[in-house]
This record gives sequence, C-alpha cells and structure tokens, in this order.
Amino acid sequence: MAWAEHARGARGVDRVKRRITGFHRDDERHWVAELECGHNQHVRHDPPWQVRPWVLTEAGRRSRLGETLNCVICDEPKKDKETFP
Repeated sequence: MAWAEHARGARGVDRVKRRITGFHRDDERHWVAELECGHNQHVRHDPPWQVRPWVLTEAGRRSRLGETLNCVICDEPKKDKETFP
C-alpha cells in the first residue's frame, strides 16, 4: 500500500494525505495533480478562491512533487458492493 499521512479535518474526521507524483492537464486545460494512490486532484490557480501561483510554471509544479494533498477518494468510506450497488 502507498505511503499515507493521516490528518484530522475540521470535523474530527481522518483525512488521507497522499504524495504528489506528477501533473497533467485535463480536457479543460486545468492542472491536475497525480497522487501516489493513483487518484487525481485538481490544483487550480483561480484567485481569490484558489491561490496557487506555483501551478502556473513548470518550476513551480516541480517544486511541489513529493508534497501531500488530501485525497478525497481515499477518504470515502469503503462500501459493501452487495449492499450498495
């Protein structure tokens, strides 16, 4: 299993942090971080809501490799496929 860092969110719920392994652009040309777990997370620079100027340059993105982001997919509780189709 991939390395994970757990952190408590504002509601006391465990949040799974995963390392950034790469970046790519989606169909709308937004930057997406590739996480070590195989999931993806958008990393938009859209001030004043999202302030991430580092995502705009190759050097900025490269400087964030290995840092962690919350993986919302890994956070989701596992569902029993027989109970929840």
